[in-house]
Amino acid sequence: MDNNIKKKEQRLHIGILGCGTICQAAHFIGTTKAYNAEITAICDVAEDLLHKMQVMYDAPKIYTDYVKMLEDKDIDAVIIGIGDQFHVDCAKQAIEAGKHVLVEKPLGVSIAEINSLKDLVIERGLVLQVGNMKRFDPGLQFAKKFIEEEIGEVTTFKGWYCDSTERYQVCDNVMPVLYSSSQMKKPTGNPKADKDKYYLLGHASHLFDTARYMMGPIISVEAKHVVKEDLYSWLIACEFENGAIGNLDLTVAIRADWHEGLEVYGTNGTVFAKTYNPWTLRTSEVECCNQTTKLITKPYNPDGHFFRRQIEGFADVILNNEPQVGGDVEDGLEAVKAIIATYESVEAGGTKIYLKDVKGSI
Repeated sequence: MDNNIKKKEQRLHIGILGCGTICQAAHFIGTTKAYNAEITAICDVAEDLLHKMQVMYDAPKIYTDYVKMLEDKDIDAVIIGIGDQFHVDCAKQAIEAGKHVLVEKPLGVSIAEINSLKDLVIERGLVLQVGNMKRFDPGLQFAKKFIEEEIGEVTTFKGWYCDSTERYQVCDNVMPVLYSSSQMKKPTGNPKADKDKYYLLGHASHLFDTARYMMGPIISVEAKHVVKEDLYSWLIACEFENGAIGNLDLTVAIRADWHEGLEVYGTNGTVFAKTYNPWTLRTSEVECCNQTTKLITKPYNPDGHFFRRQIEGFADVILNNEPQVGGDVEDGLEAVKAIIATYESVEAGGTKIYLKDVKGSI
């Protein structure tokens, strides 16, 4: 049989941990639509929700015990889509059971726990991918290639991630109907009560990962933070290992439509990118200006299903030894370091914090 046909017929058998919002809105649908993956099992302690998801997505097996699901020899990999505070522990259990892992961002909430996970991933030689699905935005992938091949020496990166006061109306319109349960397991306390930490973990994780995806490692940050009523805003100056400087804007939430994008300035070109609310599944609009060719290029790709694309990319790494496009454990660690460094910089009145010195948690 032709090797290309064999490649297409290979499928990654996935167990999904969690029946909450991110799994309902992204991972169940993404895995079902993926050409090279399928749902083999679903696990959650909320039995009412678990049975509903089984019926909706025709899952062959369900589990209320995560350990039991990890013992299932029909499962090659797990997707972890539960509370941030559970990510590392559940990822470690999966790696120890010999399963590959796609874990939602942020990878964890402390440097120590992520380092212990990193050591385990290296020891076992399995694939761990962090769910920063924006790396699978075709527009941003085009921009990255332009930066690597045509832009020249980069001097400046500007990135912004500004949530919208109207995002819940938009999400309600475009997301599938979401179901809940009183039986769902939640972290101790209320992680959403401290908005500074909650917004940094939930939103800055995307902002920092996109910056690192385009530019490479961040070595330091200096952050300013202002809160007025329910409007939270961070401006973060950063230095990159490649010698470039950056300015990142995280605002939750602006009184306007979703506002996200980036600009990159180089000695031979410039990149402009506008990114949309991810739940609209719309590819970023990108414009790349090349000084040498005197051409402005704008890619066209209608496939904005980043959630499906990230699962396909994850499966391709495992099944076909394709290069890993999604963030690995090191990328997840560095993004969390940047988040903690931002929090510490604000607490210290805008002091420069070097990521190599970050040891704590958030």
